[in-house]
Amino acid sequence: MRHAKRINHLGRTDAHRKALLSNMATSLIMHKRISTTLAKAKELRKFVEPLVTRSKHDTTHSRRVVFSELQNKYAVTELFREISQKVSTRPGGYTRILKTGFRKGDNAEMCIIEFVDYNETYTTDGGKKKSTRTRRGSGKKTAKVEEAPVAEAVEETAPVAEAEAPAAE
Repeated sequence: MRHAKRINHLGRTDAHRKALLSNMATSLIMHKRISTTLAKAKELRKFVEPLVTRSKHDTTHSRRVVFSELQNKYAVTELFREISQKVSTRPGGYTRILKTGFRKGDNAEMCIIEFVDYNETYTTDGGKKKSTRTRRGSGKKTAKVEEAPVAEAVEETAPVAEAEAPAAE
């Protein structure tokens, strides 16, 4: 029975698992998004998020601790320079896991793990507000408002075309 066994060993020895997570964390830091199985992504999240939290305080000790986990100086530099600046105000939850379906060969559940602040699809657009639609009557009002600027734009372009025509003659 697996009572109180919190670590998913991923079918690997301890050294192999640490090397796997270190390499996946380096790839995630360098590319900001990787595709992997769901089990590996869940373990990777537990491995990467403490490193990102530690990168918020740029000290020599923090860099050495992160380097001892990653063993890649370029990934450590990327983490402390770019990623820590973007996530400095976020209190946690730096990664997102998006399920993508099942792998064809062995039917393993696949997903994409990515940094939350690096996906433009899900980030907010600053001060833009989404228009709230009501159930009835709003379609007519918005249609009239949208038609007016289009009509003005057509009228503005028409005199320009007429002004060019006599100059060509």
